[in-house]
Amino acid sequence: MKILAFESSCDETAAAVVEDGRRILSDVVLSQIDIHHRYGGVVPEIASRAHTEAICTVCERALREADLKPEEVDAVGVTNRPGLIGALLVGVNFAKSLAFTLQKPLIPVNHIEGHIAALYLAHPELEPPFLALVMSGGHSSLVEVRGYTAFLLIGSTRDDAAGEAFDKAGRVLGIGYPGGKEMDRLASLGNPDAIAFPPCAIRDHAFDFTFSGLKTAVINHTHNKKQCGEAIVPEDLAASFTKAVCAGIQSRLENAFAAFPHRKLVLAGGVAANSHIRKAAAETCRKCGATIFLPPPSLCGDNGAMIAAQAYYNFRAGITADESLNAYATSPFSFHP
Repeated sequence: MKILAFESSCDETAAAVVEDGRRILSDVVLSQIDIHHRYGGVVPEIASRAHTEAICTVCERALREADLKPEEVDAVGVTNRPGLIGALLVGVNFAKSLAFTLQKPLIPVNHIEGHIAALYLAHPELEPPFLALVMSGGHSSLVEVRGYTAFLLIGSTRDDAAGEAFDKAGRVLGIGYPGGKEMDRLASLGNPDAIAFPPCAIRDHAFDFTFSGLKTAVINHTHNKKQCGEAIVPEDLAASFTKAVCAGIQSRLENAFAAFPHRKLVLAGGVAANSHIRKAAAETCRKCGATIFLPPPSLCGDNGAMIAAQAYYNFRAGITADESLNAYATSPFSFHP
């Protein structure tokens, strides 16, 4: 079954064709980073306009690279939640129109579930059940994946997401948007014990995160240094910040492995590309006797292939939509057992 799917929840316009939820036939992503860089972050209205301008192009390229005509696809998938509402609506309305014109099934996909499904593309042997840690610019979720369309959210951030925290820390250092990649590089050069930043683990909950206090601590540290006329060492700040994030992640994962019987962990989302977080998660898995599944960098960020992969399993579960399908800015998970 060949599914053409679209992703437009934030600042990437993407389309892909995936066969049977596991084989990528094409995967086209047009990023808006150059557009939003000048503003220090994603501007929703500008993102929506850019999606409108790009979505026909990514659709045509995805079909061409898959060597398919539009009528040869078996279904159309699309991210319809969560994300920037204006951006989501571009993809949803385009997918609805295409599915209606082609008389093909329309399959809604939750963005976070799509990130998890990216691992099916990278690791064909992977099957539920397992634990998944999804971390991106807008989401930080610890999930029990009971089946391909059965998810239980067991932990999440109480405030900001991990990716946002990395971007904000990068902004303080003058890195600009997005800051994650450069923060990763700087952290490899600095002293992780130089600055004592607060943990990102919630004390009263075994699986939840908080990144707001950590962001504030970074801002306060830089302000104090400037007021005292002292130099800020970007490498040390990045390393210490990253250490605090990794320590929080490790404590949440250890608690999850103690509470659940699964010995498989999936790391997903844009932040899953961070080399220090990958290493910390792998160390925890070794300690707990678990196997870790990591996505390649190309499948960490938002892409259409992950949406097409999850769309396949949604379709098998009978999850489809009609022309009344809408987009929703918030919704941690669409489907539960």
